[in-house]
Amino acid sequence: MTEEILSVLNGEVFGVWFLIGAALVFWMQAGFAMVETGFTRAKNAGNILMKNLMDFCIGTVVFILIGFSLLLGEDMAGIIGKPGFDIFTDYANFDWSNFVFNLVFCATTATIVSGAMAERTKFISYCVYSGVISAVIYPIEAHWTWGGGWLSQIGFHDFAGSNCIHMVGGISALIGAAMLGPRIGKFVKDKAGKVTKVNAFPGHNLPIGALGVFILWLGWYGFNGAAATSVEELGSIFVTTTIAPAIATVVTMILTWVKYGKPDVSMCLNASLAGLVAITAGCDVVDAFGSIVIGAVAGVLVVFGVWFLDYKLHVDDPVGAVAVHCLNGIWGTVAVGFFATPSAPAFARGFGDGVSFGANQIAGAGLFYGGGFKQLGLQLLGMFATIAWTAVTITITFIIIKKLFGLRVSEEEEIIGLDAKEHGLPSAYAGFSIMDISNTMTMDVNENTDLGVSDYDKASEFQKDAAVKVVEAPITASASGIYKVVIIAKLSRFEALKTALNDLGVTGMTMTQVMGCGIQKGAGEMYRGAEIDATLLPKVKIEVVVSKIPVDSVIATAKKVLFTGHIGDGKIFVYNVDRVVKVRTGEENTAALQDVE
Repeated sequence: MTEEILSVLNGEVFGVWFLIGAALVFWMQAGFAMVETGFTRAKNAGNILMKNLMDFCIGTVVFILIGFSLLLGEDMAGIIGKPGFDIFTDYANFDWSNFVFNLVFCATTATIVSGAMAERTKFISYCVYSGVISAVIYPIEAHWTWGGGWLSQIGFHDFAGSNCIHMVGGISALIGAAMLGPRIGKFVKDKAGKVTKVNAFPGHNLPIGALGVFILWLGWYGFNGAAATSVEELGSIFVTTTIAPAIATVVTMILTWVKYGKPDVSMCLNASLAGLVAITAGCDVVDAFGSIVIGAVAGVLVVFGVWFLDYKLHVDDPVGAVAVHCLNGIWGTVAVGFFATPSAPAFARGFGDGVSFGANQIAGAGLFYGGGFKQLGLQLLGMFATIAWTAVTITITFIIIKKLFGLRVSEEEEIIGLDAKEHGLPSAYAGFSIMDISNTMTMDVNENTDLGVSDYDKASEFQKDAAVKVVEAPITASASGIYKVVIIAKLSRFEALKTALNDLGVTGMTMTQVMGCGIQKGAGEMYRGAEIDATLLPKVKIEVVVSKIPVDSVIATAKKVLFTGHIGDGKIFVYNVDRVVKVRTGEENTAALQDVE
């Protein structure tokens, strides 16, 4: 009797945990939204948020109508679940928990595609293909593994979705991004059409992207662990779900540090997700060593995947969805065939009677744990079957959508931004400045700009004038003695210039942030392995009006502060205020106006 009571209590506890896990997986939608938004440009932030919201909402509608029954309905020939409407006709006996749990997983599959096709996809087209994935593509292939279909019957193992969710989303993302084409300016081509340069489009908000990664990592404990049936299984799943992404991130940090000279922030964020994707299929049947190897390979794959798409396939994937989900979904699925071990607490439950199998069961140990090639063969079979199904159905879907609605927005809409053109949203950051005012962009020491001396006091007048050019210096005295001085300088020199002018006696000034460049260009920094086109640099425009302070003193002070020994250190414009006033009141002729301008 005591054992029966404990068994019932245990079932109730894990039933509640199952629903908590579903809530954690739902919360991952916020993580995906933050990652995709942070890794793309500000002008499309609202559009991406809207897509991630509609993933779940549209997915819920079609999952109610058809998706759930195709996934978990009565098995028909091992291929498909029997369509039905039990949620409407027999609600009292409906499987509520399974519905919610599988719904949130379904939404995850659809949202993966969003990132790879970001910044140039029509919103209506996105809504349609997201609905098709949730209604048909995902439910049918997931039935093969989790709904009693043919893959589960032979012992194919994908505990939480490296194959059924992440690889399917990644394959869809790859095909969609390829059909859609790259963002304007991503690839530079010669006259023959050969790509000669890959340009980087840095994400506008990496703090939001990092927040998204941490949200996803937290949600992944529910993603991988919700179906556990004992404390031992749950504990082991938490261990493997922690080790793999951590190892993947460290490996990627080292790789990018060696390859690009500096550890790449966004790639390391991608690596955490890659490790999570890779461990998802075998999280219940691998041990710590297996998790380490799986994570290490994932870290390499994500770096390779981003490079391969940019430089070999020339497919534009703004957030790295293909490298994270497709490549590591494949790797995670195959890795079960290598690392499944009888020492994992869930293996005995998964193995079942060793003859017939069901959802989340496994046919044998992995190759490296004495199981031979049997399980590896099953994993490869299931993977290739799922790839074939996904590639065919999503390609047909995209072709039909392209014919009916078109996949891509116009060039004008893409340049202006989807927030404004698709949603009438001027900016997702209304009221906030999105220009960097904290530091300066690194500058190259360009040999064409070097004047040979960096000490102002040792420089010749010619060198001083070449570094900081003075335009419209006052030749005649102002009747009022008032002059306006406009100084264009590097952002990094603003504090020093402000202090020097204050010391001179200038008590008021106007500072405006501007972008510009002359002979000096930005340094060739790398973002995700591609060079950042940094020809426009952050500058400041300082305006002061002086009367009692000699204008020559202001000029001399500014030239000294701005001087670094390079052409293009700054530029100074001086205006006679009497003349400016006359021009504004129409007292001088057009030639004078042009001269002032």
